[in-house]
Amino acid sequence: MGTGVLVIGGSAAGIIAAVTGKSNYPDKDFLLVRKEQQAIIPCGIPYIFGSLESSEKDVIPDKVLSKAGIELKVGEVISVDSQEKVCKTADGTQIHYEKLVLATGSEPRLPRWLKGAGLENVFMIPKDKVYLDMILEKLQGSQKIVVVGGGFIGVEMSDELHKRGKDVTLVEKLPHILGLAFDEDIAVRAEEALKARGVKVLSGVGVKEVTGDTKVTGVLLDNGVTIEADVVVLSVGYKPNTELAADAELSLNKWGAVRVDEYMRTEDQSIFAVGDCAEKTDFITRKPCPTMLASTACAEARVAGINLFKLSVVKTFSGTISIFSTALGDTGFGVAGLTETRAREEGFDVVTGTFEGMDKHPGSLPGAHKQMVKLIVGKESNIILGGEVVGGLSIGELTNTIGFIIQNRMDINALLSAQIGTHPLLTASPAGYPLLKAAGMVSKKQLGLIK
Repeated sequence: MGTGVLVIGGSAAGIIAAVTGKSNYPDKDFLLVRKEQQAIIPCGIPYIFGSLESSEKDVIPDKVLSKAGIELKVGEVISVDSQEKVCKTADGTQIHYEKLVLATGSEPRLPRWLKGAGLENVFMIPKDKVYLDMILEKLQGSQKIVVVGGGFIGVEMSDELHKRGKDVTLVEKLPHILGLAFDEDIAVRAEEALKARGVKVLSGVGVKEVTGDTKVTGVLLDNGVTIEADVVVLSVGYKPNTELAADAELSLNKWGAVRVDEYMRTEDQSIFAVGDCAEKTDFITRKPCPTMLASTACAEARVAGINLFKLSVVKTFSGTISIFSTALGDTGFGVAGLTETRAREEGFDVVTGTFEGMDKHPGSLPGAHKQMVKLIVGKESNIILGGEVVGGLSIGELTNTIGFIIQNRMDINALLSAQIGTHPLLTASPAGYPLLKAAGMVSKKQLGLIK
C-alpha cells in the first residue's frame, strides 16, 4: 500500500502533524500508524490514578483523525527503509510514502543500575493504556506506595495517589522536588504545598535498592533507611524513542533524539521528526536541550505539517521556551524560559524582580489567591529571559503569557507600557498586577533605586 504522508505515532505530535498537514495539503493521502488500540492524553496520565479514576476518561477520540480525512492503522512499524521510502509493520504490511513523519515519542527510563527494579509491583509510567490499567488494578489491594523521582510526573502521581487514600512517600535525590524546573525558592514552595496535602516527601536522598525476593517489600535509601512499600513507582525521566530513526540511519544527538532543522526536517529531506523523539534547541541559549513537552511537540507538529511539501519561511520552529506548569490543590506553579539559576549557569548577567499580590481585587473576594511573579531579565539588554509564577489555578495562562513575552523578545520597558484588561473576579488589580509590578521591581534595580 502507499500514501502521500505516513505519520508514525498516535499521540499529540502525530495527530497534530497529520491534521495540520491534511489541512495544508488536502490533495494528499495521509495515513497515521500507531501501536496502541487507544491513544491517551499524556499530560492526563497522573490524574488517571486519582481525579479521573479511569483511563477511559483520558482517551483521545479517533474521530479527530477520521473527521480530518486521515486514515488510521493500528499496528507496529518495525522497519524504515529510507532509500526505498517504505516502512514495514509487524503484520507484514509494506507502506510506501512520499513523506514520513516520525512522532514516536518517548519511553520511561529504566534505571538498570537499581537493584530490584524488576520485582513484582515495581512500575514505570509509560504512555500505554493497557499497562496503566494493569497498574490501576494492582493498586486496588495496595496501601503503601513509594514514588521515586520528584519531577512533574512523580509529584502529580504522588498527589493523586494520596487523594485516593493511599499512604504515599515521594523520594527525590535533589535537594527539593521539581528542582530541575524551578529556582530553589519556588521549588521549596512546591515541596511545602505537597507536604501540606499529606504526601511524605524525602528530598536530598537517593534510592539504593528496591527490596524483596520476588515481590517488592520496600525501598532502601542511600542513608540506610528502609521504607516499607506494597508498590514502587519509578518516575526517573524519559528517553526519546528513536529505534526506527536509527534504523533509517538518521543522525541522533547526545540525548538520543533525532537531529532536525527549523522546519523539523531530518537530514533526509523526506523525513520529518516531531515531539519527544526530535531534537530540541533552547530558544534563548541556542543549545540542544532534552526538554519534553506536549505543548512543544504540538508546535513542532504544526510547523512540520505546514512544510511537508513546500517550505514556508515564516513557519519555522525557533526553539523551545520550556513552559511548564502544575497544580497542587488550589495552588499552581509555572515557569517559562530560563530560571535565575540556569541563566547564571549559562553566563548571563541578570537582574530579577519579584512581586506577590492577589489574583482578584479586592483580595477579600471569595476564591482570591496569592499570586507571586518572578522575572529574570538580561542586565544589559533588559530583555526578559524567563519567569516563574506561584498562585491560584489561573497561573497556567499567566505562565503562557510570559512565554509569549519571551518568544517576542520583549524588554522591561515594553512590558511596563503594555495594556492589560482587568476585572475584580478575573484578574489582579490594575494598580497591583503582579506581572507588571515584578517588571517594575526590575526597572528600579536597573535605576539603582533598590538593591
